[in-house]
Amino acid sequence: MSAKREIKRKPQRGVADTEEIYAILDEALVAHVGFNDPDSKEPVVIPIAYGRDGNRILIHGSTGSRMFMALKKEIPVCVTVTILDGLVSARSPFNSSMNYRSVMIFGTPKELTGEEKERGLYAVTERLIPGLWDAGREQTAKEFAQTMILELSLDDVTAKKRIGGALDPEDANLPIWAGVIPISTQYGTPITNEDAKHVPIPDYIKEIAKRVKP
Repeated sequence: MSAKREIKRKPQRGVADTEEIYAILDEALVAHVGFNDPDSKEPVVIPIAYGRDGNRILIHGSTGSRMFMALKKEIPVCVTVTILDGLVSARSPFNSSMNYRSVMIFGTPKELTGEEKERGLYAVTERLIPGLWDAGREQTAKEFAQTMILELSLDDVTAKKRIGGALDPEDANLPIWAGVIPISTQYGTPITNEDAKHVPIPDYIKEIAKRVKP
């Protein structure tokens, strides 16, 4: 990661540390890909799962999808990732806010092929469900051909975060509650498919379920 854009609004919230940016990307589950569709000439933002492999993120999907057909033409994109950590209730709507961690990535995606494509598919799979790549059925040649995977360098990024409570000292004398309502992502107990009742829950799924908070 080499270049970070200047943050003009509330620059004190900027995140400059590379490892902290990586940590945000590794914790979040969904990215939003924004681009100008070359066919419809309209701006489009599409949510998608992703993975990180070193200093790049990877997204994958169907070769026939609208987004991947457009991005294959190597058009510029802006990819955003956000983790919401809390609602900040101040003593007025004006001063209320959110605690968050976010990353914006700018660049032009590149399609991966051959061994690089397979490595990318592995990275995305292991990012979402660690262990599935080795335990699951091997992909067919047709499935591999119908899947596209794109990489986007993390050389051009900007990141911000907000932490702490309400910032309204001018209203501190008012008899109105102020504080933070925490928000977190939790993993629940696995629910077995009706047609998989005969298969015990494997260890790699149990490991994900351990992320449930008491």
